[in-house]
Amino acid sequence: MNAGHGSPLGEDDDVLAVMPRIAQLGNAISRGRLTEHAMKAAGVEVDRPAFSVLVSVHMAGRPLRISEIAEQMQLVQPHVTRQVQTLERHGLVRRTGDPNDRRVSIIEPTDAGRTAADRYARTLISWFTGAIAHWSEPDRAALGRLLARFADDVTTHLATLEDS
Repeated sequence: MNAGHGSPLGEDDDVLAVMPRIAQLGNAISRGRLTEHAMKAAGVEVDRPAFSVLVSVHMAGRPLRISEIAEQMQLVQPHVTRQVQTLERHGLVRRTGDPNDRRVSIIEPTDAGRTAADRYARTLISWFTGAIAHWSEPDRAALGRLLARFADDVTTHLATLEDS
């Protein structure tokens, strides 16, 4: 491309330039040692998929149907059901009848499940806080604000794919 001429993508270049960084961060979190470290700190001996279900249920702050967990995590219901069964065997979640529909179960963390999910979250927060400890307060605040905005906007925009 000649100097002085804009890219054929124009404003999309800014987004395109950050995409490898988003992938890098996603890989570091989901496949890296950080998740393993946080799970170890949680003190729970379940596999990563089951632990992800536990964290999702805990972060929801309310009991969830399996269909809600599956939708939230973008998984199929049979997969979530298997993970919930594993978590039940380990005493990390409990299944109770939905008072509005007795054919449906709702899932909520037990005290042990909440404690494990909290330890996991505190470990991650501590690690991320340490990673950006050298940043200025305005930079840390901007990251939090922009990341929250980005997550909300991406989630909202993803809903348009479901509508089409």
